[in-house]
Amino acid sequence: MKRSKLLMYIGSALILSLFILPLWNITLEAPQYPEPLGLDIHINGLQDGNNPNDVKNIDLLNHYIGMKNLPKDMLEFDIFPIVIIVMSLLGFIAALTGKRKLFLTWVILMIILGTAGIYDFYIWLYDYGHNLDPNAILKFLDENGNPMAYQPPVIGTKKLLNFTVHSYPASGAFVLALSMIFAFWAYIKAGKEKE
Repeated sequence: MKRSKLLMYIGSALILSLFILPLWNITLEAPQYPEPLGLDIHINGLQDGNNPNDVKNIDLLNHYIGMKNLPKDMLEFDIFPIVIIVMSLLGFIAALTGKRKLFLTWVILMIILGTAGIYDFYIWLYDYGHNLDPNAILKFLDENGNPMAYQPPVIGTKKLLNFTVHSYPASGAFVLALSMIFAFWAYIKAGKEKE
């Protein structure tokens, strides 16, 4: 078997690990919580990040400032697993054919889908942090006298009231990037194998 095909098979198989590994992690630190609260975002749902009941505790905190409960069901949680399976199958087909252009097409498609996923994440965070219940128990105003928004960062660290919120890729995101590296490597290798 040509090395380029093997690399493409590996890249295609790696993305299946997203059914196990978290794609993203949001952690909330505050003086009143000796253990930070964590939220792991998987392709098919949200899970406790650092401790049991983290999702429940985040929902309780959010209730006081008018944020929605974290969703248990989202369209994305139904679509993302299908996308991962389809992309893995397309990667296996590309590897089977050994066509260099298909390797590159797969990488480009993965980049487009990844970018769309991050944009969708931003839109979700924006809605989650801005569309607050007007009857919330606690209401805070920004320096202009407008209701304060609590949008966590897509990536990075941000101070929200007395919380420091960290939002970063988790192990699944790194494996996803690795799968694209393997596929791009397969593309380069296939070009050298033809010479």
